[in-house]
Amino acid sequence: MFRSHRLAAALVLAPVLACSGAASGAPAAGQTVGGIRCERTESGVFHIHQHLAIYDRGKPVPIPADVGRPLLGGCLYWLHTHTPDGIIHIESPTVRTFRLGEFFDLWGERLDATHLGPVKFRKGALRAYLGGRPYTGDPRKIELTEHADIVLEAGPPYKKPAPFTAWNGL
Repeated sequence: MFRSHRLAAALVLAPVLACSGAASGAPAAGQTVGGIRCERTESGVFHIHQHLAIYDRGKPVPIPADVGRPLLGGCLYWLHTHTPDGIIHIESPTVRTFRLGEFFDLWGERLDATHLGPVKFRKGALRAYLGGRPYTGDPRKIELTEHADIVLEAGPPYKKPAPFTAWNGL
């Protein structure tokens, strides 16, 4: 009987966990990642926003809601998303430099020579843009500055990205 209750609970929770924005490689709920803690409340000491867009051979790849907001942790990381629109929120108790690689680590997705989140591609097929200009360095090292507009494309095809302007007061 106990096993059937655990199975029933797993079946009920599976769709909820799938929608939580956490990938299979996401950190355990509440675990500190690269010095980034999971706090019970948001901090207003350092509060900025960025936009991330990902394309897989010309097709948009959604950035899920609730990345960095573990369902079972009762906390949220200093880097997180609220909605599936690509807006990254940094709400930290300290002013410091955050990088795109840290966001991918919290998401539980890879960003390397052959992986762009859930997208796998051949080596050399990744293009990065920062503020509409080509970025030739390691995309993991892109600094998450106020209103940074980041586009990552696994291609081809590649399109010059349109600037993101829908900050809506953020």
